[in-house]
Amino acid sequence: VQLQASGGGLVQAGGSLRLTCAASGNTYSAVVMGWYRQAPGNQRELVASITRNGYTHYAAFVNDRFTVSRDNAKNTLYLQLNSLKPEDTAVYYCAADFQLTPVPRPSTSWGQGTLVTVSS
Repeated sequence: VQLQASGGGLVQAGGSLRLTCAASGNTYSAVVMGWYRQAPGNQRELVASITRNGYTHYAAFVNDRFTVSRDNAKNTLYLQLNSLKPEDTAVYYCAADFQLTPVPRPSTSWGQGTLVTVSS
């Protein structure tokens, strides 16, 4: 599966962004899709994931600020980011696999990443 992420940008603290990830090719393995992020000097961490039937999982730091969704008919994944904080600044990567784990699996497919910068 090929993934193309978009929607990042510069936003002030408290603002919102919507990330989009379009999947193409063989989407058979995209049972679970989700978003990771990586800030400079930090490891890549799982932000949120959603299964093909809509079951969602969020990292504790999300604290009800973000919403992950997917449109299976359009093979598209979304991440709505609300109440953004400067510490949310990172490159956000969309991912797809049979399962997504806190430590990324070798089999996971990745998008190219989109930068989210939150100013204070």
